[in-house]
Amino acid sequence: MNSQEIIAIENKHTSGVYLKQALTIVRGQGASLFDVDGAEYLDCSSGHGVANLGHAHPKIAEAIYKQASTLITLFETFPNDQRAMLMEKITGLVPGLDRVFFCNSGTEAVEAAFKFARISTGRKNFIAAMRAFHGRTYGSLSATFNKKYREGFEPLLPGFSHVAYNNIEALDKAVNEETAAVILEVVQGEGGVYPASLEYVQTARRICDERGALLIVDEIQTGFGRTGEMFAIEHFDVTPDLLTCAKSLAGGVPMGAVLIGHNIKNLTPGVHGSTFGGNPLSCAAANAALDVMKDEDLPGQAAAKGAYLMEKLKKIQSPNIREVRGLGLMIGIEMKQKVTPYIKALQEKRIIALNAGLTVIRLLPPLVISYEQIDHLVGVLTEVLSEEA
Repeated sequence: MNSQEIIAIENKHTSGVYLKQALTIVRGQGASLFDVDGAEYLDCSSGHGVANLGHAHPKIAEAIYKQASTLITLFETFPNDQRAMLMEKITGLVPGLDRVFFCNSGTEAVEAAFKFARISTGRKNFIAAMRAFHGRTYGSLSATFNKKYREGFEPLLPGFSHVAYNNIEALDKAVNEETAAVILEVVQGEGGVYPASLEYVQTARRICDERGALLIVDEIQTGFGRTGEMFAIEHFDVTPDLLTCAKSLAGGVPMGAVLIGHNIKNLTPGVHGSTFGGNPLSCAAANAALDVMKDEDLPGQAAAKGAYLMEKLKKIQSPNIREVRGLGLMIGIEMKQKVTPYIKALQEKRIIALNAGLTVIRLLPPLVISYEQIDHLVGVLTEVLSEEA
C-alpha cells in the first residue's frame, strides 16, 4: 500500500482520539524512522520516550523471536524463568525497592501504586503537583493536572489535590495525617520539562516520613537512562516507597512495573492483578533491554550526549527562545510563542519532535543517537527557531 491508501484506511476506521499526521512510518533503525517511500527522519520523540534503545535493536528482536517460539503468555501465579530473571534484575537497580509488580503500561503502574498506597496506609488522599501528568485512566487522570485531559470525564476520583511544583511551603501545608501518598515526577515531562530542585525532593521525602505518608516517584518517562542515571531519582539521593516505570522498560514492547519498598504492607493474594502483566514475552524483551542498557552504558551516553546537546542549544542566538532546560537527553526548549508551527517546520525538515504544553518543544531522542545526528539536529533547530513563528 502507498501512503495515501494507508492514511485513508486509518482515517476511516480510527477511533477519532488521535490527531493523525500526514506521515506514514513503516520502519525504524537506531535513532531514525523511515516513511513508506523510504525517506529518513531523525526521531527526537522516541515514541513519547519509549525507544531509549533506538528502533529495531537486534538484541531485542532476537529475544522476542526466541521467546515467542518458546512461551508467550503465562499468568504470574505460575513462576517462570524469564520473569524471575527480570525480577532479580529490576529490583537490583534501586536499593530498598526489592519487590515488583508487573503490568502493561505507565498508567496501569500508577493505578497500582495508588491502590498499594491506600491499602498499605489505610488513608485515602493523594497530593500531586501542578503541571503533573500521570496518565489517562481514572486514578492517574485524577492526579494529572492539565484540565484539557480532565474535561468531559468528571467527576474524577475524590481525595486528590494539587500543589505548586518545587514549592516546599505548599507541599508542607498540604500533607497531613489523612494523606496516603505524595506523587511526583522529579522531572516533569508533559508539564514542560521542569526538573525538581534537590531540596524539594529531599524535603518531600522528609515530610512524608514525618507524617506517615508514602512517596511515589513517577519515572515512566524519566526511567531507564533517560536523564543520565538509570532512574532520575538517583540524582536526588532519595529512595521512594513506590516507583512507577514503563515506556522503555522492555525495549518497545508494552510493559509497566511498580518497584515496591519496605513500607508497603498488606499486599496479599487477590489484592491486585494483571492478566498480561509479567508475561514471558515482555519479560524476555525487558531482560534483553536491561542488558543492553548496562552493556552499552546508555545512562552514561545520555549524560554525555545530553550535556553536549544542551550546550549547543544554549548557544543558538534566537529572540524566540525563552529558556532551554532539562536533564540528560530529556530537554525542553521554551519559546515565546506557541510551538505548533515550529514542530511542523521541523517535521518538514525531517526532524520529529514533541511539544510539552503550548510553548515548549520537547526533545526525547533515543539514547543511541550519534553525535553526528545531534549536530544535524542543532543545525536544523538553529534554522527553524530563528525564523518567525
